[in-house]
Amino acid sequence: MTMMPNVVQFQPHLSSPAGRAWRPAQVRRPRLLVEAARAGLPNYRRKRDLRRILRGEEIPQPGAALRRLLAEEDRLDQSRREAEADYDVERHVLLLIAIMAESILALPQPVARRNGPSAAPVTFPGTAIRARP
Repeated sequence: MTMMPNVVQFQPHLSSPAGRAWRPAQVRRPRLLVEAARAGLPNYRRKRDLRRILRGEEIPQPGAALRRLLAEEDRLDQSRREAEADYDVERHVLLLIAIMAESILALPQPVARRNGPSAAPVTFPGTAIRARP
């Protein structure tokens, strides 16, 4: 029987300009919180959930909300560690879900290649066959 630690590490994707100011080695949170957030991730709807988490403000561009979400989550984690009466575990899980989802959205998206007659031909160096005159 193996022992499983009750604290896990996860690395938010912080490749956006908003996330570059916050560079922890890793975020360490209780396993139950991280697993609950991972379980809720497929049900995350940005328009609905981010507005509720940010308390009714306009929805920012992907990646722009990360700094605020991380600051709020850090405040809640301090409340949890100090066993304060105003700690809200539901809000903490919602913030972790939003951080995970927003960090995924902040990653650079690959550019879709256009198909059709207007699409540029793809050539690779050294593979073109010269036309004969």
